[in-house]
Order: sequence, then C-alpha cells, then structure tokens
Amino acid sequence: MADIGAGEWDAYYAAGRGFRPLGDTERRLLAEHAPAPEGGVALDVGCGLGELARHLAAAGYEVDAVDHSPVALAQAQAASGATAVRFRRFDIERDRLDDLPHPAYDLITFRLSWAFVGDRTRVLNRLRERLRPGGTLCVITPLAGNVPAGRRRIALDRDELDLLGAGWGTVARHDADGLAVVLLRDPLPARLTCADRGRPAAHALTGAGVVVTRPDGRLLLGWSVRGVWELPGGKTDPGEDFVAAAVRELAEETGLVADPAAARLTALLLDTAAGMPRVTAAVHVPGCAGEPVVTEPHLIHRWEWHEPADLPRLTRPLFTPSAQVIDTVRPGLLTGLPPVHRYLLAAPPPSA
Repeated sequence: MADIGAGEWDAYYAAGRGFRPLGDTERRLLAEHAPAPEGGVALDVGCGLGELARHLAAAGYEVDAVDHSPVALAQAQAASGATAVRFRRFDIERDRLDDLPHPAYDLITFRLSWAFVGDRTRVLNRLRERLRPGGTLCVITPLAGNVPAGRRRIALDRDELDLLGAGWGTVARHDADGLAVVLLRDPLPARLTCADRGRPAAHALTGAGVVVTRPDGRLLLGWSVRGVWELPGGKTDPGEDFVAAAVRELAEETGLVADPAAARLTALLLDTAAGMPRVTAAVHVPGCAGEPVVTEPHLIHRWEWHEPADLPRLTRPLFTPSAQVIDTVRPGLLTGLPPVHRYLLAAPPPSA
C-alpha cells in the first residue's frame, strides 16, 4: 500500500508492534450499522494481526482477511485458531481483485489502513463494484486533527473524508473514541464535471499538460489542494519548448523521469480562463522511471494512477486544461467538455 512495502510492515510486526486495539464503541457501531445478514461475507483489507477479522467472524460473517505482510498474517493465523477466518496474502492495489476468494461482499472494511492506500480512487471504484446489493464499505480511521503533526500520514483530514464519501447515496460518520467510523452504502452513478481554479496569476498562460501512461493503460492524476484532479504539467520557462517543459515539470512535481525522445507533442489547445487566453500543449509520455511522489505539497495532496474508464465518473472536478489534454490523447473518452480550439500536430516518432 502506498509507499510502504511489505518488508517494512514485516519488520514492524516482527518487532512486536501493532495498532490500537478494537474498541467497544467500534464493536457497538458495527453491530448497529453493519450486522451480518444470513450467509453474509466480509472482506477485511489490511487486516494486520486479525483482531477485526476475528470479531466479524464471531458476529456471524464468513471473513476473508487480506494483508500484504506475511509476518502479520502468520501471527494473525496463530491467534485465530479454529476461527472461521480465511487469511490470505494480498495487495489490494497491485493484485487482481478477481483473485479474491469471493466475487462480492456484504461488508468491506479498512480499519486503520485506508490512509496507507495510494491509489484510493481506483481502489474505491473497484471495491464498490464488489459490494452486494445493500452492502457496506466501512473505513475506520484516525483524524488528522487528533494526531501529532509528525504522524499525519496515518490519518485523514476533512477534505479526504469528503472525497471518500463522494459518489455514495448513503454516507454515515460516527465517532469512536477519537476515530472516525465512516459507513458507505448505495454507490451512485457519477458524472464528470470540470472546474477551474480561479483567475490565473499574471503570465502568458502558456504551459504543458502531461498524460503519463503505464503499460497497463493507467494514467496519472494529482489531487490538488484546490479541490480538483489535474495532470502533471505547468508553465514553460523562457527558451524552453513544450516537450522539455513537460518532462521538467513531470520530474519536479512527481519525481518521475521521462525520456524526452519518447515524449510526443500531440496538439496545442487554446481556450480562455477568466477572460485571458490560455495555450496548453498536450504531451503524451508513454512510460517513465520511478514511482510518483508528492514534491510540492502546497499544490498537490497526492498522485494516483487512474484507469481511463473511471475518468468519466470522477466524483470531483477535473481541471479543464487537463480534461482537454486527456481528450486529445484519448479522443472520445470524455464528453461534454468546455469548448477549446485544438490544433493537432504530426509529431515525428521517437528517435531510435
């Protein structure tokens, strides 16, 4: 999950460490709001030492408990004895959900683990597809305001809680002795909207938007402090061409290293922002080295790899130039976009 590997979690659990024990208030809230139906099946993601999984089994669920730390799973299995919990090593971000023991679940839980998920939007989209009718997705998490500044990475703030609840017909939030218990039900169809970020600072309004794709087709978007999803990219420096600007901005914003020879300038886009002309170069980077990291936290909360098919159903706006650039690289994927003048370019193939 996120930037913490299984080896680090193995060392954490091997040292005898764990997480806050399951509290009586959490038990009561689960019993009241997510009781086990007849034949109910639950998925506990990031199960750690298995305390919540054992509790759900005792409450009547058949439980699949997954984690990507074999050390944690071994300890959980040893503590469970004959309890009807199926423990399995599984990385919720990287492994195929088709390989889970059940195709659908009545309850999916993340206890103290959601903050460690990197591609939260994609994971949430895939798991909501795995809920049975009337099923519940439950996230139990520390709140940023209740933890020291140095431990904020383990907690969610109000913005993240709002984003978590977007796209659900029923969102219930309860307090469990300082933890937030968020219960999500009734996934809703979502429709993409676009938004700008106010009047730009004085500038020529010339820059590049970068569509970075992986071999599996996923593309990179950042969740902005301004409350929109956006591509990597930014303004061109004096004397810099669009491809060079795209590669530089990508490295500065995400730490990803791209080969300029492989980057393709696909089009120039012209529209208007707050009464000012805006020119955006659409650049496609088909692969790069490294994993994205947040290098400018004053601008971007985090970077996520998104599946293209999910973009028309984003529950929060997509920055308008980013939407236009994606529509250039992946024509027909997005519909109903604001108007733009698009000047397609015949880019030469990358040199050998």
